[in-house]
Amino acid sequence: MSPNISLQNGELVTILMNKNLWKITPFLSLRWILLAAYALAGIIPLLLLASTMLHSVQDYFIEERKKELLSQANVISGQLTSSGFLFNEENRGDMEEIILETSQNEGYRVLVLDSSCVVVYDTGYEDIGKTYLLPEVVQAMGDKDTAKEQENGAVYAAASVMGLSNQRSGVVLIVDGMQDVQDIVGDIGREAYLLLACIVVLLFIIMVVVSKVFTEPVKNLIGIIKEMSEGHFERRAKVEQRMHTELVDLALACNQMADQLEKVESTRQQFVSNVSHELKTPLSSVKVLSESILLMEEVPKEMYVEFLHDINSEVDRMTAIINDLLTLVKLDQKEIPLNFKEIDLNQLLAGINKRLQPLADAKGVSLEADYLKEITADADEMKLSLAISNLVDNAIKYTPEGGTVKVTLDADHQNVFITVADTGIGIPEQEVNRIFERFYRVDKTRDRETGGTGLGLSITHATIMMHKGSIKVNSKEEEGTTILVRIPLKQQPAVQA
Repeated sequence: MSPNISLQNGELVTILMNKNLWKITPFLSLRWILLAAYALAGIIPLLLLASTMLHSVQDYFIEERKKELLSQANVISGQLTSSGFLFNEENRGDMEEIILETSQNEGYRVLVLDSSCVVVYDTGYEDIGKTYLLPEVVQAMGDKDTAKEQENGAVYAAASVMGLSNQRSGVVLIVDGMQDVQDIVGDIGREAYLLLACIVVLLFIIMVVVSKVFTEPVKNLIGIIKEMSEGHFERRAKVEQRMHTELVDLALACNQMADQLEKVESTRQQFVSNVSHELKTPLSSVKVLSESILLMEEVPKEMYVEFLHDINSEVDRMTAIINDLLTLVKLDQKEIPLNFKEIDLNQLLAGINKRLQPLADAKGVSLEADYLKEITADADEMKLSLAISNLVDNAIKYTPEGGTVKVTLDADHQNVFITVADTGIGIPEQEVNRIFERFYRVDKTRDRETGGTGLGLSITHATIMMHKGSIKVNSKEEEGTTILVRIPLKQQPAVQA
């Protein structure tokens, strides 16, 4: 009993196609493609060349035989003319014996025709008395001895016989089947194709070796990439001197990709660790505070209120971290659209300084502004304001009492330049390039003192990148930090797909 088939026709066709594809997939590999290309580029031209050469050899032998037969026909024609063969029947016997002997020795057939193209002598004794109006005969009678190859492979050579008053009185026609030429060409062809077969086998071996030389490094790279896809980011492709330039470039590109993947994986692990740490601390505080209340039998109301305030503060902190994380994820995935419009940057920066002035005053830090030009630019006002606010806020937090934070606005004909410079603690040279990493803080001891989630600069960097801008950081320890933000004056419209 046959099993039940529940597949629809389309599904069954898909399965069959997949099976067929599996069967032919090995032949779609680079190695097989190279072999096919070598065959098309090498073997096929050799076959065509061999065939052309054989035809040339055959044509050469046929032409030589045509010349030879025409020469023989002229010799016999001269003998017939001198003997008066067509006019003196008494002397025909001797001449016929000579012609017959020549025909037998050479292996061809000789016919003698009179002026009416009637056969008067035939070494084959078949066509005596018949009329031959062949083109070769007609041409010979018309003062043009000729030899031609026929469709059946035979060669006809015709030469005129001179009579009285030096006029053409007949034709000598020699017919040769060309079997010997065909035998010679056949022998040459067999030897040529045998040699060609040896060359093809040798070329195929060379092609296999060459294709392996080309494809083996590619297969190794594919194996390494597969291992990377399984999480082995430490794997690297070997770059050898014998490799071709393109393969070297491919191997180097593969290694660069591995470096980036390893860096991304390290960043991911560090990010997960940082998130876990940042969330674990407030959760631990909440747990300790709640357990303390639960373990106390008689807790004063004031302590309840104090503990609840602390718990609420830690919850707010976790909420801020989660919100910033969600913001970063949305920025990375381009899920937060930017509302570009022409805004007054002087007014925007003035608003930022006004909001942060109380923070600067509380720390005893001088907050200064230097707006060199009246500037308008295409930007998302809210997101750009948040990004610059993070920079100014950060500068104030890490500038000691008596220090200065200065915000400068300038522009050229293409870009806006916003500079936030402080006289704070500075950043170690080896850590300057890491300040935009998520949860990264230069001074770990100040995490709680300065507050924040450790994500503000990451959000700022992502926002500036979405504005097609850039951020540069220059800093010296104990001297201060300068951050330069560049964004285009005009945003290019998005290209429609």
